[in-house]
Amino acid sequence: MSFLSNLGWRFATKKFDTDRKLTDESVGQILDSIRMAPTSFGLQSFHVSVVSDEDVKRKLSAASFGQPQPSDASHVLVFSSRTDIRDRVDSYVKIATGDDTGSSEQAVKMAGMFHQFADRFDGDTGREWAARQAYIALGFALAAAAELEIDSCAMEGADFVAIRDVLDLPEGFTPVVMLPLGYRADGPAHPKARFPTEDLFTEIR
Repeated sequence: MSFLSNLGWRFATKKFDTDRKLTDESVGQILDSIRMAPTSFGLQSFHVSVVSDEDVKRKLSAASFGQPQPSDASHVLVFSSRTDIRDRVDSYVKIATGDDTGSSEQAVKMAGMFHQFADRFDGDTGREWAARQAYIALGFALAAAAELEIDSCAMEGADFVAIRDVLDLPEGFTPVVMLPLGYRADGPAHPKARFPTEDLFTEIR
């Protein structure tokens, strides 16, 4: 199937086949799609916990109000925003300039511009901005999974404070959404329902 056909094939899988597991290669391809996702200034201010441990998956299900998807899935990706924006700026400039952060005029200008940007993103503003970057990465993971005919179910219905404790995340890392991955045990219970094109789009020519 083509990529667009696969988007029609996918659905929010509620019941995963517990006997089927993703290969390391498939997991790596999905993680590569996340790594290549576009983000503001390229700072990639998110972190993804890749969970396949059965005990941890059960704890994620418990923190998801008993929903079975995390425990039944092969893997669970937990997307966290991160607010260490200034540190990310310094690290990114080193990567982008080949570690020539002091002598290059380009590097100095880049660092200055990025730090001005980072100065505006303290507190709630920074957390909200970082969460939006995590959701861009989530979208790429969903698309990559569909391309590979791997089932998925994006989940916000969870106690993410409890999930942060389960994963023992560092300070400044805040989980915002989960993506269980695996293979469907059952097909979709209902046909895919979407609003019509004219409801969603306005062409301005």
